[in-house]
Amino acid sequence: MRTHGWAGSAPATDEEAVERILTAASAAIDAVGASVKITDVARAVGVTRQTVYRYFESVDALLFAAAVHSASSFLDRVHEHIAGIAQPDVALVEGIAFVLEALPEDKHMSLLLSPDRANALGQAVTSELAVELAQPLLRAFDVDWAANGFTDADLDELAEFVLRIISSFVVDPGRPPRTGADLRRFLDNWVGRGLRNR
Repeated sequence: MRTHGWAGSAPATDEEAVERILTAASAAIDAVGASVKITDVARAVGVTRQTVYRYFESVDALLFAAAVHSASSFLDRVHEHIAGIAQPDVALVEGIAFVLEALPEDKHMSLLLSPDRANALGQAVTSELAVELAQPLLRAFDVDWAANGFTDADLDELAEFVLRIISSFVVDPGRPPRTGADLRRFLDNWVGRGLRNR
């Protein structure tokens, strides 16, 4: 690892370097949202653009990593919202609806999933990392999945399915976009009913 730059205090490891870059990227997203540039992040960390590119191959890769870096607080909000819901279909419908409603308010997650990044989203939404974020969230629901007939393999597939549903709504919210009770009715009719009838 190179030791020059870094505002005079070089990171001890590549992991520390990545952490510093992601922290700077998160602050930049908070400040300017979608206008984040590699140059801004590099300047904040005290390195060149090339150094940032050593760790992140593109702006999209950096934004995805920054969103994942801050995803735990967003996932905590989802879990808090659906706490106490024990029925799989009800929990899933409400969880998806809440995510879709909360995304526009979260600069990090909405930047990752914005329609103008549809190409990057199409690759990222079902990436191993994205699914790894969704799987623990499902398992953290107040649902006894095993008692309801769901295996670990089922939950892995369900996590992928949920990500695909969210992706489709983000890329094309509909005209007009579904919200509130109408969104929940729609999700229950086509997602909730599928869980009830499996």
